[in-house]
Amino acid sequence: MYRKIIVAIALGGIDKGEKILRKAASLLDAGGEIIALNVVEDVPSYVAIELPANMVEDVMKDSRGQLEALVAAAGVAATVEIRNGPPAKAIISAAESHGADLIIVASHVPDFSNYFIGATADRVVRHAKCSVLVDRQKV
Repeated sequence: MYRKIIVAIALGGIDKGEKILRKAASLLDAGGEIIALNVVEDVPSYVAIELPANMVEDVMKDSRGQLEALVAAAGVAATVEIRNGPPAKAIISAAESHGADLIIVASHVPDFSNYFIGATADRVVRHAKCSVLVDRQKV
């Protein structure tokens, strides 16, 4: 069905990550590619002053290790990619740079704060140039 799928995984939701990786594998064409993506958010400058200079790089390295372990545990062949920046923007950018035809993101039932701020999944759905599958998670 799809030849290149971006699977956006928040490492705070590892259990959701395995589920959506398996879902991506079931939707992938023979010879297709899955890219497991994690985005490390930028640290605001007023906070970064108090943190070690290489903290973001260390978090990105740690995220890569966790995501590689998740991909191995799920038993899915996928390329691991770590990006830095605002999550929705980084997910959309990754999809465009890889020429993806599907983005899969996990979501939760929105709470009150999502109606004012907006969730990452909401932003991805609104702005992506390819199809987006939102895997709704139960509370």
